[in-house]
Amino acid sequence: MKLLVFRLHPDQDIKLAIDNFASDHALSSGFIITCVGNLKKAAIRLADQSETSIYTGKFEILSLSGTYSRDGSHYHISLSDEQGDAFGGHVMEGCQVDTTAEIVFGALPEVTFGREIDSDTGADELIIRK
Repeated sequence: MKLLVFRLHPDQDIKLAIDNFASDHALSSGFIITCVGNLKKAAIRLADQSETSIYTGKFEILSLSGTYSRDGSHYHISLSDEQGDAFGGHVMEGCQVDTTAEIVFGALPEVTFGREIDSDTGADELIIRK
């Protein structure tokens, strides 16, 4: 495993920035190890919902996890608001960094992640190739 650390800056889209970072470094597979930072806008798909929910305000990133492949990324985020209430879901484009997001990313050079439609779930699911 190769460890990569990078920082996002104000107004960057967290999903696009992670995907672009991995693509710019010619990575075929990887995963988020940890992330700390904050958002001023959260665009997430809540459990069992088809539409994206948009939240604006000040949000601390409690956790960010997920996998990256050239075929598509899949990230989940947990946030807390100004009252300390936590919520989260599937990261969509539009999650905008407030001041920073510090990300530790694990690249897996001997494994290739992909995404294919799974006949059981009907969704684009992770496949692993060595």
